[in-house]
Amino acid sequence: MALRMWASSTANALKISTAASNSAFVISPAFSLSRCFSTVLEGFKYANSHEWVKHDGPDHLGEVVFVELPEAGKPVTQGNSFGSVESVKATSDVNSPISGEVVEVNTKLSETPGLINTSPYEDGWMIKVKPSNPSELESLMGAKEYTKFCEEEDASH
Repeated sequence: MALRMWASSTANALKISTAASNSAFVISPAFSLSRCFSTVLEGFKYANSHEWVKHDGPDHLGEVVFVELPEAGKPVTQGNSFGSVESVKATSDVNSPISGEVVEVNTKLSETPGLINTSPYEDGWMIKVKPSNPSELESLMGAKEYTKFCEEEDASH
C-alpha cells in the first residue's frame, strides 16, 4: 500500500505535505491562515510540528517565490531541514517528517514555485523520499489528535 505524506513546519506555519508512491514519499507544502492545517482529514497521522502522513490512501507565508531543495540521493532526517521556501513575507526551513533518501525532486518548482500555493497536494510536491525507518510513522498523530493539538496551539498564541 502506498503512503502519502504531507509535512508542514516552521514558526511561520509553513505547511508541508508528502504523498507516497511505491515506498517513496512526496513532500509538498500547504498553507493556511492558522498555525495548523485549514482542513484536517481522517485517515492521516500528524506530528506536533505539523508534518502529516496518509496511508494511500499564526500567519501563513504568502505567495511562494523561491524554493531550495536537495538533490536526489541526499539523505533526509526526521525533524531536520531539507530545504527552504521563500515567500514575499519570509524564508522558512522545510523539515522532513521522515528519514530516508531523496529519490526524486520536483523540478517544476524551480520555475514555478507558486505551485506550492496553488496546488500543494498535487503539482506542488517537493521531494520523494525512500523511507529508511517506516516505524517513524507511528510517532505521528491521527486527524483527531492533530485537530486537538492545533486548537491548543492556536489558543496559546
